[in-house]
Amino acid sequence: MGEQGPDGGRKAAKATKKAVPAKRVTAEKGAVKKSSASKKTAANTETGANTETGARTETAANTGKAASAGAGSGGKAAAKKTSAATKAGAAKKTPAATKAATGQRSAAGQKTAKKTAAKKAAAKKTAPLKRQAPAKKPAVAPKKATVAVKGVAPAKTVTPASPRGESRTALVRRARRINRELAEVYPYAHPELDFENPFQLVVATVLSAQTTDLRVNQTTPALFAKYPTPEDLAAAVPEEVEEILRPTGFFRAKTRSVIGLSKALVEDFGGEVPGRLEDLVKLPGVGRKTAFVVLGNAYGRPGITVDTHFQRLVRRWRWTEETDPDKIEAAVGALFPKSDWTDLSHHVIWHGRRICHARKPACGACPIAPLCPAYGEGETDPEKAKKLLKYEKGGFPGQRLKPPQAYLDAGGKPAPPLGAG
Repeated sequence: MGEQGPDGGRKAAKATKKAVPAKRVTAEKGAVKKSSASKKTAANTETGANTETGARTETAANTGKAASAGAGSGGKAAAKKTSAATKAGAAKKTPAATKAATGQRSAAGQKTAKKTAAKKAAAKKTAPLKRQAPAKKPAVAPKKATVAVKGVAPAKTVTPASPRGESRTALVRRARRINRELAEVYPYAHPELDFENPFQLVVATVLSAQTTDLRVNQTTPALFAKYPTPEDLAAAVPEEVEEILRPTGFFRAKTRSVIGLSKALVEDFGGEVPGRLEDLVKLPGVGRKTAFVVLGNAYGRPGITVDTHFQRLVRRWRWTEETDPDKIEAAVGALFPKSDWTDLSHHVIWHGRRICHARKPACGACPIAPLCPAYGEGETDPEKAKKLLKYEKGGFPGQRLKPPQAYLDAGGKPAPPLGAG
């Protein structure tokens, strides 16, 4: 059994020779495959270099495993693992990048929202605030005083503005009611200038500018005693007239006015005071106010006297918002019948001189407080308001040297003569 024939030895040698080259071929093929696998691994390694650190580590480990594998099947497995690792790295990179981008967008959105909110807050701060009307103080009607204190069409027609939504009808009713209330308080209201004829009245009215009626009443008796007619005053010596008028203030200008109007009466109207508005306003020193005083009180022709007191009160009562005297005259005249104009002027002026003062109105002692939109501008306490009432000497307003009999019957006293105290 241990011996072999010649044929058997040859066959064994051939098999051995054939076996050696087969191993070499296999080894060479394996080397080629190993080389290609290494190249692929290197390429994949370069690709993985752009991925995250975990992907590179896994690729390097797989490359080492591929290098230790000698067979072709080992190279293929390494190639598969390398490509899988590369894909895994790319997959890991993609969500990470997406999350980063999403975070940046979210941060940008939050910044934009903050800026928008800041702009809105700034706009709210800079937006002008609406003024809120001050709360009205409740008007309390004080008790009435225990002692009673009593024409020509306007140049233009002006419709007075209604205050704060007050209708035209409501304004007219309120204005006329105020006039009726004042008529009860001042039943004998009259011009507070002494006069016996239209000439004396027009001269006294011109002199009453920038002074009190009482001072004029204390001054005119000496003037009219020396110059009783327009002819006498027109021929007077200015220096002598100035000495008489000195107590009234602005005596030089007033001297020129009274002498000038006396000359105009003599030259243009035969020494008589005209009874028409258009003629009266032509006289030196005579305006619409003075003309209406003369027309209403000397001739009985209706007229509205718009002096400083009248202007102040009708605006406080919101009968009108006009500031020009002519427009005030027209606006207020439209609220009343012409027959009321003269007495209305007296009522308003008397009330302005005694209760509704310019600086400190005595609101707490005002008989028309419930009807006044300006109630509360002055002192509202009744006791304190009484101390603000301005009455002339003797305790009653409207004092004159020769007052009307109705005034005397109501308890009024004549004004003292000049220098009597």
